Amino acid sequence: MVVSVGKDMKVAIAGASGMVGTALSQYLTSKGHEVTPLRRNRGGGADNAFADVTPEYLSKFDAVINLAGENIAEKRWTAEQKKAIEESRTITTGFLARTLAKTSIKPTVFINASAIGFYGNRDAEILTEDSAAGNGFLPIVCKAWEKATEPAKRDGLRVVRARIGVVISKQGGALSKMLLPFQMGGGGILGSGKQYMSWISIHDIVRAFEFLLTSDNIAGPVNLVAPNPVTNEEFTKVLGGVLHRPTILPAPGFALKIILGDMAQEMLLEGNRVKPAKLETAGFTYEYPNLKEAIEREVK
Repeated sequence: MVVSVGKDMKVAIAGASGMVGTALSQYLTSKGHEVTPLRRNRGGGADNAFADVTPEYLSKFDAVINLAGENIAEKRWTAEQKKAIEESRTITTGFLARTLAKTSIKPTVFINASAIGFYGNRDAEILTEDSAAGNGFLPIVCKAWEKATEPAKRDGLRVVRARIGVVISKQGGALSKMLLPFQMGGGGILGSGKQYMSWISIHDIVRAFEFLLTSDNIAGPVNLVAPNPVTNEEFTKVLGGVLHRPTILPAPGFALKIILGDMAQEMLLEGNRVKPAKLETAGFTYEYPNLKEAIEREVK
């Protein structure tokens, strides 16, 4: 069942200035919703992660979406950076969850970002929201991230943990980093190329967020990925084909590990084959279910 909310939802978004947050804010606004960014306290702790955010303030909104977190691919994964990656997620999420638990009637839904990194490296195993967590740094972060939503216990408050895949957008993320080398003819597979990439177009992910906002029967973990994951080899061929460029320069796994360390292993050389079981069961339709069309929309 879908909630009848009209076109006037008031939505607070943490992390509204990021790639997904910017696109989501623009999309929801275009659909008639009222979007308000939540301003983080840089250096703020567990009790003051966001400026001026109180239970009374959040009670003004119909929904809260949390996308805040340190960019996991911005820096080499030193011990210090790993700590920053985890705490930037758990501290902000925990603060919002505890604050939402103290609100009165509103909001009715809390959508908190997570990632398909929850599942870890699983080769070709088909994974759904019912699959267990994997092993490694990213699963550890995602489990702690999702656990931080647990204090958001309040009658009538629905909590969704959005496990986001590789977002196809020229504005940021993996595709934006790949475009230049591929355009210059330097594209190729990463490692063996057999690792799966579970992706979603930026256009469909913002539509999926709105779908989650208005679907009162969806709660818990939800995989935000397209229904057709591909291997890195397949992704490489599709991107090269769309750009009309050769893809003959592979990046050996050992070289990537030397340059990037643990990040290379978990983010580039390993993968998982994730399916959007809950979205498909609930009737969500993709406008870009296939990779070629998703990439073409971004680069042409």
